[in-house]
Amino acid sequence: MTMSSSGEIRLRVFGRTDVGQIREHNEDNFLVADLTRRSRSLMESDREQIVGERGTVLGVCDGMGGAAAGEVASQLAVDIIYERLADNGPPADHNELARRLVEAVEEAGIRIFNEARADRTRRGMGTTATVAALMDSRLFVAQVGDSRAYILRNGRLVQVSRDQSLVNQLIEAGQLTEEEAETFEHNNIILQALGTAETVQVDLTYVDLRRGDVLMLCSDGLSGMIRSDEIREVLTTIKDPLEACRELTERANRAGGHDNITVIIGVFDGPGLPPPEDDAEPTYQKYPLPESPSGHSPRAVAASGEATSYAAVGGAQQESEPRGLRVGHTVMGLASPVAAGLAVTDDADTTRPPPGPAHHSDEPVDLPTNGMAPSLVGIMVVGAMVLVAVAGILLLR
Repeated sequence: MTMSSSGEIRLRVFGRTDVGQIREHNEDNFLVADLTRRSRSLMESDREQIVGERGTVLGVCDGMGGAAAGEVASQLAVDIIYERLADNGPPADHNELARRLVEAVEEAGIRIFNEARADRTRRGMGTTATVAALMDSRLFVAQVGDSRAYILRNGRLVQVSRDQSLVNQLIEAGQLTEEEAETFEHNNIILQALGTAETVQVDLTYVDLRRGDVLMLCSDGLSGMIRSDEIREVLTTIKDPLEACRELTERANRAGGHDNITVIIGVFDGPGLPPPEDDAEPTYQKYPLPESPSGHSPRAVAASGEATSYAAVGGAQQESEPRGLRVGHTVMGLASPVAAGLAVTDDADTTRPPPGPAHHSDEPVDLPTNGMAPSLVGIMVVGAMVLVAVAGILLLR
């Protein structure tokens, strides 16, 4: 399948990364690659592509770990993901492309984890990864961490990824409002990252593209500094991806530039895409990845169907919508904070020990669960509180 049966799909794309106003090092990296031509650059010839039989891949990785470790992790991630996707022939169908994307992200996580384990100076390094791949009109997004993917269509900007962060999980559990989240003390904690555990849960989603769709991938150095209505304004009024990237980066810096800033913008067009329709607004849609032909599922779960999230108060287990986020299984019951899989981030560029909230330069935080499921821990805590209350009432009589 080289392109849509109705014609070619064209992509105009550009990417930019900036150190920001506070950090000394840029720990972000990004990937723009035409897999059919095996070309990975932002040369003028690569800024306008015809999506070929092997497809196109775009990705943003936001590193953490202090010193140069974050830069190493994010660079490893984009290199490994590109190599894994470019080394194969054209995918046979959507399922194969989706599976390759998930497995490429998984492999990056394993190799970064092994690098960190082998080098004590890089212990705790990791990176987020938001990676988009397509070979026809269907765009897949693989998500680990809190970098983001947006689609602009008909003047409406929609986030088609979900932050794997503590604050987002609290919002989805109904324990925090969007307004409260802006000043929430721990809004810098992310639930997983590539390299902080041997396995990760890759949140796999998809969008069926329309003519004129604009894709934006960015690190939280952009989305955390500029409101979505301002992003929509820029993407709506500035049609050239290069100029739009520059404007968004400059606005994030003017707003404070508290973190590294990375953005990729791609504009899709061509007869291979259906025209936009007013009722065809993009949404966050999980892709139910079937088992591979060999009968083995990917090592990490490409989240599909209903997800279970854990509320922060009392450890109560609540069923969420499919967009709910989950902590990887490797988090619970591990003694090593490096292997815990719960990464934290803050605005400092130096490392300090957990458990205080920190930014992408800090080591992961271990969860004190002693190997028990969080729901069981919650039940025990609530039970203990009830017993204390009953005892207090009896003593007062």
